[in-house]
Amino acid sequence: MRKTYRILAGIIAFLVVVQAAVMVWAIAGLFTWIDEGATLDKSVIEGWETEPPTFDGSLGHFLHVIIGGAGGVGLIPLIGLLLLIVSFFAKVPRGVALAAAIAVSIAVQILAGMFAEPGMPYLGLVHGVNAFILFGLALYAAKSAKEAAVAPPETQPAAM
Repeated sequence: MRKTYRILAGIIAFLVVVQAAVMVWAIAGLFTWIDEGATLDKSVIEGWETEPPTFDGSLGHFLHVIIGGAGGVGLIPLIGLLLLIVSFFAKVPRGVALAAAIAVSIAVQILAGMFAEPGMPYLGLVHGVNAFILFGLALYAAKSAKEAAVAPPETQPAAM
């Protein structure tokens, strides 16, 4: 179970990196699209789900949503939930607490991303900073599981 815990935590850290990469790809593509004469206006935003723009990188926005789980359904929230369940059986030192902290960080990430759009853009700052927190927690959890797996078993002093 420790190995499963370590792998799940590592996947979360990896997916946070992917999230950042695909979002930068999307924004760079959007700026290029605008530089080439296209216009980003309310009609484009409102029609994004049914008729997304076709600029290079537009797939990045879609991947960001699928991986991160706007509305709570996505790869990172699913893996975070699995990590929390596995943490109860993995016997990783502070493993349950780390998995719970990761779950809270995922919830903050989803909420900050969702509410940053409708008039609270400053939550984008929380979303960005919390991504680093989530990444760090996931790496620390994976490292803790690896160290627990290689640590020698504790010995009891001999009874007299």
